[in-house]
Amino acid sequence: MIRRVYIRRRKGLERQLEGVHPVAGRVLAARGAIEVPDYSLARLLPPMLGGLDAACGLLADAIARNARIVVVGDFDADGATGTALAVHGLGAMGAANLHWRVPDRFRHGYGLGVALVEELGALKPDLVLTVDQGVSSINGIALARERGMQVIVTDHHLPGETLPAADAIVNPNLPGETFGSKALAGVGVMFYLLMALRSHLRELGRFERGREPRLDRWLDLVALGTVADLVPLDENNRRLVQQGLLRIRAGRCLPGIRALLEVAGRNLRHVDAADMGFVAGPRLNAAGRLEDMGIGIRCLLAESEREAAELAGQLDALNRERQSLQADMQATAEAQARALAEQAADDLPGLCVYDADWHQGVVGLVAGRLVEHLQRPVVAFAPAEAGSRELKGSGRSPAGVHMRDLLVAIDAARPGLIDRFGGHARAAGLSLAAGRLDAFREAFHEQLAERVFKPDRVETDGALAAEELTLETANALAAAGPWGQGWPEPLFDGRFHVLERRIVGASHLRLRLQPEGGGPVLDAIAFGAGSLCHQELPEPLPVIYGLEVNRWRGRVTPQLRIRYLVEGRASQ
Repeated sequence: MIRRVYIRRRKGLERQLEGVHPVAGRVLAARGAIEVPDYSLARLLPPMLGGLDAACGLLADAIARNARIVVVGDFDADGATGTALAVHGLGAMGAANLHWRVPDRFRHGYGLGVALVEELGALKPDLVLTVDQGVSSINGIALARERGMQVIVTDHHLPGETLPAADAIVNPNLPGETFGSKALAGVGVMFYLLMALRSHLRELGRFERGREPRLDRWLDLVALGTVADLVPLDENNRRLVQQGLLRIRAGRCLPGIRALLEVAGRNLRHVDAADMGFVAGPRLNAAGRLEDMGIGIRCLLAESEREAAELAGQLDALNRERQSLQADMQATAEAQARALAEQAADDLPGLCVYDADWHQGVVGLVAGRLVEHLQRPVVAFAPAEAGSRELKGSGRSPAGVHMRDLLVAIDAARPGLIDRFGGHARAAGLSLAAGRLDAFREAFHEQLAERVFKPDRVETDGALAAEELTLETANALAAAGPWGQGWPEPLFDGRFHVLERRIVGASHLRLRLQPEGGGPVLDAIAFGAGSLCHQELPEPLPVIYGLEVNRWRGRVTPQLRIRYLVEGRASQ
């Protein structure tokens, strides 16, 4: 499926940065760059987060007295990479009595909850260190403190009105925090804690001469977790990601990172941020969605290539299972969407879908895919477990609709309808009784009824001239990255004559295109757009595309990746 959208060209395309390929310079300038970015580690923001001093003091004392430290992560890729980073880093700094745990999505729910703290009691932790969670775990942390555990929270999520009574909290989004990047992922916060701890231990004289650990050796973990968590790639995050990618390309990565990429057929020398987000990340996340994220963490902690490859194979199999589940659920959800659209007198303002056979670990992906195509808020529900009367919902929204605020409004208008909810601007989770689903659907539509949705618009970096559609340009754009959330990959608009088209890989559309005004004949691919192969298309075909490097059977050529079909130009 491929969306038909309106074009809105970015402002500032007339600007140009010096010292870089003209097209790359134009693209960077349009994103606000005033000079060619310097992604060297020398420019990394220093570790000056609030809470670091207290956390470092606690950890240094725990290491010195061989106290039992338990790292508690989260069940997504950010939490998994952050947990692995904590274990690698603390171990290298002398923590010998070190353990880790991760909550089970289905038994414990999110965060350091009461049920998880009860289970941790068997380990008798002296200190609990959270990764990518904890800032909302009021009750669990209170219980842990009551039972004599020290608790350090490292997190990046927005806090509520009340903070947990932890011994230390490190979070760039705490009120009053002045750190220069609010966009750190959980794994990024952990990297900064390790930076600060190394400095603290150095001042205490804890390292033998020449035995101080290098932290950049684990930047592959930081790159993966940062991209997979979809945090904005501000300059500091781009620096962390780029340095991680450079190490992967040079083969200086952990066995687990190598295995995750190679099981998907990726060549390490050409890995980019998209491979983190669409190849390695989903394989990690599949474990947390369907089974136990412990498989993913063990893969990232594996010391041998053989062990890593075996665990990556398990993750790859889970990801294929997730893809199959998602495809079945997606087909059901799209059928529901069509049926609801036929019943509605006007365009649907939003969509609420449910099926008793759906898996709660995958509903967020289903909602996200529907939002991508419909550009309307979507909440997808599944039973909390087989036969349960409790529903777990996952909401996603397009730009301009704050999903958590929408749930806040529903909760205020109909108190007691929703049992629990939380989230942020584009994604949220909630729970409610199955018998209240129809009432929720009604309240959901009421809140959206008066909202006016703008035409589906996509920003582009303008058109490329025929002489710019080259391998040199494609390489320059790749080298100007990393691209990702908040620093979007370059997209261009143009009109092309379709010379050939055929289906490849069951559902993808392979084309041969030539610019409308003449120029090179180029290969193009439109993923998931095989249905267009036998449809009548405009001639010439107006599209929005990315220009990328295609490597296939020893050949290296420029390729267009078709992202959208164009309905017309939107007003600026």
